[in-house]
Amino acid sequence: MAELQLKSHRFRAEREADWRRLERLLDKVERRGVGALGQDDLLAIPLLYRQALSSLSVARAISLDQSLVAYLEGLCTRAYFFVYGARTRLPERLANFFLRDWPLAIQALWRETLVSGLLMALGAVVAFLLVQADPDWFHGFIPGEMGQGRDPAASTEALRATLYATGKDQDGLGVFATFLFTHNAQVALFAFALGFALCLPTAGLMLYNGCMLGAFLALFVSRGLGFEAGGWLMIHGVTELFAVTLAGAAGFSIGWSVAFPGERSRVDAAAEAGRRAATAMAGVVVMLLVAGGLEGFGRQLVQDDRLRYAIAAASGLLWLGYFYWPRRPAP
Repeated sequence: MAELQLKSHRFRAEREADWRRLERLLDKVERRGVGALGQDDLLAIPLLYRQALSSLSVARAISLDQSLVAYLEGLCTRAYFFVYGARTRLPERLANFFLRDWPLAIQALWRETLVSGLLMALGAVVAFLLVQADPDWFHGFIPGEMGQGRDPAASTEALRATLYATGKDQDGLGVFATFLFTHNAQVALFAFALGFALCLPTAGLMLYNGCMLGAFLALFVSRGLGFEAGGWLMIHGVTELFAVTLAGAAGFSIGWSVAFPGERSRVDAAAEAGRRAATAMAGVVVMLLVAGGLEGFGRQLVQDDRLRYAIAAASGLLWLGYFYWPRRPAP
């Protein structure tokens, strides 16, 4: 027993200085971040970590006292997360996401975004023309529960009242707007989730969402309320529909990688596309929350058509500038 204690004492005396140095450096990082370390300290940590791992291996092999083994295990675990794990704290990671990761992911999906937007626009144009030619087509694109009485059977004054609702009419419009927002959020999630099926479900969802938009606008245009309906819709629709378009782009990215993986395996191609698409989709959720806020406050507080269009234009320019302003990738 005395011999084991002597062996443990010598083992610790020969190496403890390096363990303590590693411990001090990790303490500094955990308190003040990586920026608190100088270049020499940054280079020293991996070397000290490997030495601590070697010491832990020897301590276990020759059955040194358990307190020393436990100390080395804790020290090596802390060093492992510094060397191989995330080196930024949550506020820094959030800042990197919004300042760089999310916009760069959207920029990388510009082709898919273009395709997604064109499909939605195509659906809107087709539905608009069909409803203009025959109002009965309206019911084929917009379910009865979503219309909430806003259909070809409604009078022009009733339709106008829904765009500038107050009092009890505001509650009815809120039901319709909530239904529309929920529908768009579901379309966004399904467009992303089903993209792996060779893009086909995503393409269908983009077309259908555009058809609903076109049918809605065609009804109001037929009553001379197109300008007014556009203002009511776009005050939150710019953000909401842009989010749906980006979700479709994320789905297209995964589906295209599965269909045409190139020199990679389909699994590797889908995994790479999935990481980029997941980053984009995390931001889409934020956009939908912003759209919900604009819809909730905008339709109640803003009744002037020109102001509605101004808010819509400003939100569109802000999103375009935010996403497509040139950025450098993270070093």
